[in-house]
Amino acid sequence: MAQQVVMPKQGNSVESCIIVEWNVKVGDTVAVGDVLCSAETDKSTIDVESSAEGTVLALLYAEGDEVPVMVPIAVIGEAGEQVVMESEVPQAHEDKAPVVKPAEIVAPVVSQVAVGASPRARNLAASLGIPVGTLESTGPKGRVIERDVVAASGQPLTPSAKAEALKNKVVPPAVGTGIGGRVLAQDLQSPAPVVSPVEPVSGSVTEIPVKGIRKVTARRMMESIHGTCQLTLHAFADARALKQLRAGFKASKPELGLQGITINDLVLFAVSRTLVQFPAFNAHFLGDKILRFSDVHLGMATDTSKGLLVPVVRNAQTLSLRSLSSECKNLVTKCKDGTASPDELSGSTFTVSNVGAFGIEAFTPVLNVPEVAILGVGGISLKAVEAENEEVHFIPHIGLSLTMDHQAVDGADAARFLKTLMDNIASIDLLMAL
Repeated sequence: MAQQVVMPKQGNSVESCIIVEWNVKVGDTVAVGDVLCSAETDKSTIDVESSAEGTVLALLYAEGDEVPVMVPIAVIGEAGEQVVMESEVPQAHEDKAPVVKPAEIVAPVVSQVAVGASPRARNLAASLGIPVGTLESTGPKGRVIERDVVAASGQPLTPSAKAEALKNKVVPPAVGTGIGGRVLAQDLQSPAPVVSPVEPVSGSVTEIPVKGIRKVTARRMMESIHGTCQLTLHAFADARALKQLRAGFKASKPELGLQGITINDLVLFAVSRTLVQFPAFNAHFLGDKILRFSDVHLGMATDTSKGLLVPVVRNAQTLSLRSLSSECKNLVTKCKDGTASPDELSGSTFTVSNVGAFGIEAFTPVLNVPEVAILGVGGISLKAVEAENEEVHFIPHIGLSLTMDHQAVDGADAARFLKTLMDNIASIDLLMAL
């Protein structure tokens, strides 16, 4: 009898995957454990293995399609067997999979009209003043999931705007006319802006679909800018101790395992210890509450061929410098190879983005919401410093750019955090002894 193979669930935060490439075709014989296709989540690439043995009777999605997790993607059975995917309109709290029965093969279609919503989606929609019935759905069997609500959300609504949106079942605009883009009741009457078509241009034009990691990154960056009050402070820390330590590690005996320690590893070490001193920055801002964490889970913005990924070093404040360096390299390698798991790419409490290798001294990093702050690290350059005898010396300094959410912390607190981090970096050799 024919059996369905479903898109497996990858971690708690992954709701859908994009099929990158099919490794089989209809008519092929497969065994349990054979790789049917490769799929891309918003964080990594996975191999989808067959859970059945037999002949591939149907491939229900094409390469490039986005498929909700736990939804059938293929049918496997006896050679010559015919099946049909019977899609029923799900009722409230119905989670049954489509029925497979003898007949002609028909691929399921994901509904674009909401026929239900997950509890998390309903709660979020109510808090944002977004009527669930007006949302396009991408969840299993046409259900609205939390991602659909986030995609339709923008700036916070005033109480009167929220009430009117729910009463009249109107989707609020992404940005309102209130202070900081806050949506007012009057904004609900404004027509949505019309996007003008692109004017004809000479030469060839390449159209590139925005999907996968690029699409997720674009959405998150827009949500971050429009949903937070970001302020960036720039500073430079004395980098002499960093360079001296790095030179010493590089010249050390191989058996010590210190030769691979980088400047970035030293900065991450200093950040992990500084966050312990300033717990307000090792936190998440959730609008009506702030979550402060006792453990430091450091996110590292990592450039890969598929886009920006942020692997997470767990409990960084407890790791030695060598252990932290080893864990960083392991995670970065997994990101570049596409083997990092969703759990390794989620749960950060503070993020560091280092672009110093490109010659950038200072920049404005964008918050990795819901985190309260993110540190941008620039390159090392010589800065003129006046000594006590009024002589000017050129001393190597490393650029630091701290972006924080002014809704959660004040500028003075951010300045104190950054100043302490500068001091810790300047005396990193002493910090390591604590």
